[in-house]
Amino acid sequence: MTPVNYLIKNARVVNEGQEFKADVYLRNGLIEKIATVSGLNSKGNYKLIDAEGLYLFPGVIDDQVHFREPGLEYKADIYSESKAAVAGGTTSFMEMPNTNPPVLTQELLEEKYALAKEKSLANYSFYMGASNDNLEEVLKTDPAKVCGVKVFMGSSTGNMLVDDDDVLEAIFSKVPMLIATHCEDETTVQANNQKYYKKLGMKATAAVHPLIRTAEACYLSSAKAVGLAKKYGARLHILHLSTAREMALFDGTIPLEEKRITAEVCVHHLWFSDEDYSRKGNFVKWNPAIKSKHDREALLGALLNGRLDVVATDHAPHTLEEKQRPYFKAPSGGPMVQHSLVAMLELVHKGKLKTEQVVEKMCHNPATIFRVKNRGFIREGYAADLVLVDMNSPWEVNKSNILYKCGWSPMEGETFHSQVIKTFVNGHLVYNKGIFHESKKGQRLHFKPHNH
Repeated sequence: MTPVNYLIKNARVVNEGQEFKADVYLRNGLIEKIATVSGLNSKGNYKLIDAEGLYLFPGVIDDQVHFREPGLEYKADIYSESKAAVAGGTTSFMEMPNTNPPVLTQELLEEKYALAKEKSLANYSFYMGASNDNLEEVLKTDPAKVCGVKVFMGSSTGNMLVDDDDVLEAIFSKVPMLIATHCEDETTVQANNQKYYKKLGMKATAAVHPLIRTAEACYLSSAKAVGLAKKYGARLHILHLSTAREMALFDGTIPLEEKRITAEVCVHHLWFSDEDYSRKGNFVKWNPAIKSKHDREALLGALLNGRLDVVATDHAPHTLEEKQRPYFKAPSGGPMVQHSLVAMLELVHKGKLKTEQVVEKMCHNPATIFRVKNRGFIREGYAADLVLVDMNSPWEVNKSNILYKCGWSPMEGETFHSQVIKTFVNGHLVYNKGIFHESKKGQRLHFKPHNH
């Protein structure tokens, strides 16, 4: 199949801290030319797209998703969730190892890559999982072909909690590649859990979630991870930070390329607060918990001052039935990939962020932190992973337009003022105004070597 080339004319390009009008020519899956002055009239065959009035962003790179395959396909799968992702402007994802079976061997890891090659509409990478007893397997991971090693330092399903201090020391001292951590102190969480279960039993609602999974539990664990990373000079990336207190652990003054310790915040922690539990219940039950308005404001501030480097989703679908169980029986997590970009652009509409900052935190910075080859920026010679967005096209999230396999969203009932119009993955127009073109699949992400 000959690739279709595209000439995108008159777009408002948002890239590397600037916004400017340009024509962009996509050829053979790459960005061949960006012209700002007289425009482009390329020779050869191409389809013309007049993007007058639309914004052109690099595709979003989501460094934390759970697509549930293999083993939990009743909730979600690589095909369904990658489809929701591209509809939302996410062109690359990094997926977590707590599937069934958990990804604790190189063989299981490669099996996931084989699945994605056949099914994923977006580009993909998969984390290698760490446990208390698989260090040898972890150390075989190829940093050129795998995004990182995932360590659950608290609150995981199955055999993935790493709570043995000797093992943690070994991981931080020996793993040469990026270590991504979930930080909540398990001892604190379990003690609080017992206390509230005794007190409230099955009458408990999601409002107790931040009282069980406290700011203290987060801070204890994050501080421990940062301490280990500093001790061994490890490359640490802490996922889904949720508290004001943890922000003191990070430095906003070091240039991103030089940081050894980086930090991520998720859309839901920037969007909701504990006031939403009464309205949304278990639908906003995530680990770490959504906390106070004060925490939410502090996270937004840290995003602006450079302490927080990345915005991701922790997309983690469960069925409606699972979420409707009593609080103590309902799993944590919710779907977000279809709505992450438009939710962040809503914060632009509200005057809390600039479009350039959204692009920096969702596209450029994940590419820089993970050293993704040739993606995350609108640059000549880079892969044509691009999103055209209408910033003034209001629509409401409802059951009829939700693409997640689980069929629900914590954003239901929200009106967003921005809408993703077209998404290109490797120059292939995979999503076009609600229509999917699935003839081409995404590619495996590749990574530049880390400098030590």
